[in-house]
Order: sequence, then C-alpha cells, then structure tokens
Amino acid sequence: MRKLFGCLLVLVVLTGLNAGPVSGQFRKPKPKAKAPVEAPLSTEVAKLLTEARTLQAQYKESEALAKYEQVLAKAPATYEALWQAAVLSVRIGARYTDETRKIAYFSAARLYSSRALVVRPDGAESNYAEALALANQATLLTARARLLAYREMKPYVFKAVEQRPDFADAWQLLGRWHFRVDHYNLIERVYSRLFLGGTPDGASSNAAVNALLKAHELEPQRIQYPYDLARILLSQKLRTRAVAALQDAVEITPVTAEELEISRRCRKLLVQLNRRMLKQVQSRVRELE
Repeated sequence: MRKLFGCLLVLVVLTGLNAGPVSGQFRKPKPKAKAPVEAPLSTEVAKLLTEARTLQAQYKESEALAKYEQVLAKAPATYEALWQAAVLSVRIGARYTDETRKIAYFSAARLYSSRALVVRPDGAESNYAEALALANQATLLTARARLLAYREMKPYVFKAVEQRPDFADAWQLLGRWHFRVDHYNLIERVYSRLFLGGTPDGASSNAAVNALLKAHELEPQRIQYPYDLARILLSQKLRTRAVAALQDAVEITPVTAEELEISRRCRKLLVQLNRRMLKQVQSRVRELE
C-alpha cells in the first residue's frame, strides 16, 4: 500500500508540474466562424479537387495538401478537402523530428477535422480525421493530456468504422486505440480511475487484433497493417501468428520510403523470430536425445 500511495503522490505532483502550455494543445480548437453549408462545386473547384487526388495518388502529399488548401480558400465547406487536409497534415507532420513543426501540422489537422465535423457530424471520414489528429497530438502532450486524448478519441474512431465498415485506415486506428488503452500501465490506470472517471471501457488486445485483421483483409497491399498486427501478436506471445503476419508483410512491394523502412523492420524482426524458434526446436531435440 505504501508503494502504491507513493506512486500516486508522485503522479499527482508530476501532473501538477506538467500542466503547462503544452497540455493546452489538447483542447479542442474553436474555429472563428462556422463553415458554410456544402454547396455544389464550381468547375474550378472540381478541377482543383481532381488535381489534389492525382497528386495524392502519386504520393506527392505536400503538393496535394496545397491543392486542398486552394480548394478550401474558394469553397470552405468542401468536405473532401477538409478531411483529406486533416489526414495529410498528420502524415506530413509525423515525418518531422522538430516538435515545433509537428505541433503546427497537428494543430492544423485538428482545425481541418473540426471543420469537417461541422459539415458532416456523422461522416466516417470526418470522424476518422478527428480521431487521427487526436491520436497524433497525444504524442506531444503531458501524461494527463494523453490520457484525455485517448478518452476523447474513442467515439470518433468507433463512429468511423460504424459508418464505413470498408474504411481500412479507420480499422487500423481502432486497433491501435484498443491496444494502447488495454496496455495502460498501473499509474495510468490508477490516475484514470481517480481523476478521469475510469479508463475508457471496451478496450482489449483481442479487439485490436480483429480490427487489424479487418484492415489487412480490406487492403492486403498496405504493409502497415500486417506490421502493426505482428507487433500486437508478439506482445501476446503469439509468435506463430506473428511470423505469419510478418511473412505477409515482406511479400508486399513497398512503394514509398516509409513503406520501405517498414519492410526493412519486418524482415529484421522475421529473421530474429525465426532464429529464436530454431534455437527452441534445437534445444528440445537435445533434451530428447
């Protein structure tokens, strides 16, 4: 009991000390004005949207984001441009190591996703974009703000898969949410119970596995899904299934530099697991001799 009380005391003190300006990044941004109601697209806006989609398909994400921003300058309530700008802002921001740039991109993502939610509160894409922005902002926040972020993102990510069961990215994000919340450490659980009304309910590693399996089934050529799946399976000591997921991953041809890096990690992990399993087999054979 003394040990637990000591941990709690340290946690409360640290929370008080950490409640600085960074935690303010978590608060939901308030747009200066409501986005206008969606209107039919002009020829010029439709052309810009087509160009943005083409650039995105070519993995030119910065250029695509600039095109979506041009669309929004002319038609601020364009739903596709809003949620895509949010997602691209997260992806671009995640590549930076500089925290200032990350904060700028992730904050922009929240503004775009919030405006998308105004246009379509029940849209799968707007809810996904909001959950994605929250999850990435959480990486820059204090411990308390991170816990609040995972609590707040739950309804958005669940609504995204509910509204669009074919949305692979949303299933991946749901899987990550399940795994992260299910693996709160002791201090995170105690703090959530005492100050946040408990941990978000319904999270489980099994649900995380099922969500990632669904994502992989929907888009079998996306290497991120089997990689995430393998790591979760390994955490549950399901090595045989993890090896199978990694074998699926290494058969996927990477297209971007990020996918190439994930492929390299998958191959390295697969070699390590195969060596470990071979040693175990050899050890058992020796015991039987």
